[in-house]
Amino acid sequence: MLQISELTKTYATGDTALSEVTLDVPEGQIVGLIGPSGAGKSTLIRCINRLVEPTAGQIQLGRVDLATIGHRELRRQRRRIGMIFQEYSLVERLTVMENVLSGRLGYVPFWRSFTRRFPPEDIQRAYQLLDRVGLMAQADKRADALSGGQRQRVGIARALAQQPELLLVDEPTASLDPRTSRQIMRLITEICVEQRLPAIINIHDVPLAQQFVQRIVGLHAGRIVFDDHPAALNDATLTTIYGEEDWNPNREDDGSTPANAPQAVGDAGTSRESLEAAAR
Repeated sequence: MLQISELTKTYATGDTALSEVTLDVPEGQIVGLIGPSGAGKSTLIRCINRLVEPTAGQIQLGRVDLATIGHRELRRQRRRIGMIFQEYSLVERLTVMENVLSGRLGYVPFWRSFTRRFPPEDIQRAYQLLDRVGLMAQADKRADALSGGQRQRVGIARALAQQPELLLVDEPTASLDPRTSRQIMRLITEICVEQRLPAIINIHDVPLAQQFVQRIVGLHAGRIVFDDHPAALNDATLTTIYGEEDWNPNREDDGSTPANAPQAVGDAGTSRESLEAAAR
């Protein structure tokens, strides 16, 4: 279980990105992190694995407080945390297989990592992961020859190669088309369910989050302002998270419905277009 208590991040400029955030993520739960730009979503994810150093608070993963350990121990603990990035962060000149195996670098001696010679069991595991994400046929291709969706699948396989206890996902669909976005979210959530792997997914696409995650946490100005089941999102909660807006796409100032209005989706009567616009 991940337990975050009163996590705060204040920069040297005096700007506060996170203010006393408290959040528990139990085993197997998939959490969608939503909120406007600048709300602190990426900062929260990066504080957990200390790509950003927190100012105060606790980040407890099992029995270890990640916020207070030294850098040598932090390198070891990061093996327990898989990270999937928005911009993939692949080594473009390496093959798909080599990129996946890079998820094992924290477990092998330096000479093996330098020469990219990995144990047979790591290679077998990498092939299994490539098969699971649908890229077995691409194993020997260079990463720079892949599409965006394929690159994100490589990133997923690389994170899973660590055999993590927690998965952090930073805007995995921001650069993808709608169909590929759904495929990637479906893949991530299915794997998390299969492996009982807890995950925090920072995502701008609110309808996509509603479709795939089990719980939504909304951030506004560095504070948690919503924490509930996706079905609990409505006009009032969206306003709390994103600010004042007319969330009904079919309503004009005079109360009439325009002929070209988008069709509403979901119980709350919100459309994908309006929520995506709000999330941006």
